[in-house]
Amino acid sequence: MSKSVSFQTVIEYVEALSTEEQDLLLELISKRRIEKRRQEIAKNAAQTLKSIKTGTAKHGTLEELRADLLSEE
Repeated sequence: MSKSVSFQTVIEYVEALSTEEQDLLLELISKRRIEKRRQEIAKNAAQTLKSIKTGTAKHGTLEELRADLLSEE
């Protein structure tokens, strides 16, 4: 996005749309957010698999992992 638009302006634009257009916009935004989250999950999964393959992934029981995280603070 090359030009910044205020949040209030966006709301005014959306309110000027018909009910059907607003519904379509909501559906489109929802689908795009879902897809973005899927991409984030896939990226995290790929990083995890890479860590496992290279042997840098931490593993253990829940208690061991919790203790390790708390000791890093």
